Amino acid sequence: QVQLVESGGGLVQAGGSLRLSCAASGRTFSNYAMGWFRQAPGKEREFVLAMSGGSTYYADPVKGRFTISRDNALNTVFLQMNSLKPEDTAVYYCAASRTIYSSLLRRSTGYDFWGQGTQVTVSS
Repeated sequence: QVQLVESGGGLVQAGGSLRLSCAASGRTFSNYAMGWFRQAPGKEREFVLAMSGGSTYYADPVKGRFTISRDNALNTVFLQMNSLKPEDTAVYYCAASRTIYSSLLRRSTGYDFWGQGTQVTVSS
């Protein structure tokens, strides 16, 4: 079992930056691929980016603006968000996956554990 707790959300103006953190429990954190998803009001949850081994996968809307990193010693994964836009407003979720198939990392069904989410609001 892995428990995930996100933090770092808040209100920011367009063009600003935020860094989200996702703290994980469990001693096997380094064995999991980690991803970030988001869900805006009235919309489905969508993939943002993921990291598995040495590879990173991005959704097109965030390429060049968002990055993912992890610190296995701290059992934490980070989402650095720069040049934020109002359309980035959503609840952001981190998730952990045991899958060996990278194609599944862009799908919410590819993940085994989820955090509770943290709200990010970008004002125009």
